[in-house]
Amino acid sequence: MQQAKYTNDQPDRQEVLSKALLRTAVYLGITNARLGRVLGLSPATISRLHGGTYLLSGSRKEWELAVLLVRLFRSLDSITGGSKETARTWLNSENEAFAGRKPVELIETAEGLVRVVAYLDASRGIV
Repeated sequence: MQQAKYTNDQPDRQEVLSKALLRTAVYLGITNARLGRVLGLSPATISRLHGGTYLLSGSRKEWELAVLLVRLFRSLDSITGGSKETARTWLNSENEAFAGRKPVELIETAEGLVRVVAYLDASRGIV
């Protein structure tokens, strides 16, 4: 079996994740300032990311955090049936599972992001 060869017309991993991350942030109503705090990036870097002059690096912590944020979106999208409004409401509402804190606040730390993703994954798994 032959492996497909990389061609210039195929987007690379950095481009794919960078675009997915930006679409996730827009969909969930996450501001650029908050996105910077989630990823540990400066506001200037977030601006460059939006402008396409910066791509996430697979060798840095920002990559892992971006993957988790996209995973959060995918889980939440599945749970809410694709309702953007419901997803945004859940993200911005106090939640007893998080001691009354809002998930959007928790995701600003790596520990909080992992906790929210784990909660959503567990909720998705309930049948």
